[in-house]
Amino acid sequence: MSGFIEEVIGIWTAGGSLMIPLAILGVLIYYTLYEILVYLNANNFYDSDPDLWGHWIDSPSEATGPAGEILQYAQHNVGTMQDVRDRLAEIRNVHMGRLNGRLVFASILIGTAPLTGLLGTVTGMLSTFGGLAVSSGGNTVDMVAGGISEALITTQTGLVLAIPGYILLSIAKRKRSQMDAFYTQVEIMTLKRVESEGDQP
Repeated sequence: MSGFIEEVIGIWTAGGSLMIPLAILGVLIYYTLYEILVYLNANNFYDSDPDLWGHWIDSPSEATGPAGEILQYAQHNVGTMQDVRDRLAEIRNVHMGRLNGRLVFASILIGTAPLTGLLGTVTGMLSTFGGLAVSSGGNTVDMVAGGISEALITTQTGLVLAIPGYILLSIAKRKRSQMDAFYTQVEIMTLKRVESEGDQP
């Protein structure tokens, strides 16, 4: 175990000064993604059976759970179709507003990781050329090797942070799309019900 830790520390040191910003970036990326996925799983009412939505829209008093609360609120004491739209828009903004902001923030962080790694490539190559310019003999080999190590390690670290992040972000965006589709379908079905009630003599 101690040998593994020493190896990790050696690789970390060889990556140069940009490894610290990459570590901070990694913590921010995965904390943000964790927060988003926990929020989506805690508010997974959008994953309910669509047939059940239709039944609850026709009989709001029988609706249960978070989805039921949304359907009951959307129809309680509404006078016009615009009232329904306003209520559903209000609920949608509560759930989607903060979620959309966090998704944008996560996208920016994930996109920054490989770019930071590429910046490490530039600084590593500068160190390599600097070693070639000012050193001689064995020192030249050491400085060139150090510069190349810095260039490769930072690039690899940026990609290692970004690739799993993109996968988790795509999962979160898919769940977000499901939530948005839930609100759209509920709005259409509720408006049809309100309209049909208004047409009745």
